[in-house]
Amino acid sequence: MPVGKVKWYEPAKGFGFIVAEDGQEVYLPASALPDGVKEVRSGTRMEFGIAEGRRGAQALSVRLIDKAPSISRAKRKPAEQEAVVVEDLIRLLDGVSNGLRNGRYPEKRQGAKIATVLRAVADDLDA
Repeated sequence: MPVGKVKWYEPAKGFGFIVAEDGQEVYLPASALPDGVKEVRSGTRMEFGIAEGRRGAQALSVRLIDKAPSISRAKRKPAEQEAVVVEDLIRLLDGVSNGLRNGRYPEKRQGAKIATVLRAVADDLDA
């Protein structure tokens, strides 16, 4: 069975394309995906059968070999560095908490900065 990587796949459209190791582009319909798999990411390696359809080569009976590597996981900071950021965030939020207890929200500019830091830390942790 040929092996290739997903070039792109659009779950809303229900199809995508695989690039086989020999360079051939193969149509990937949603019906060829294994049971329980609704979508695949670009770069996912898979093994598949090929049949000639009306519009060229079409994948049949796809078997996932391994998932695409996570770009965000590869780019995130080492855990020791992230720990320092989280500790600083705790201190920052503690100051905000004290202000809120005294009936004061942070100024708009400061609130926007805090929200940006929170989102960045959340993205790193979720990767």
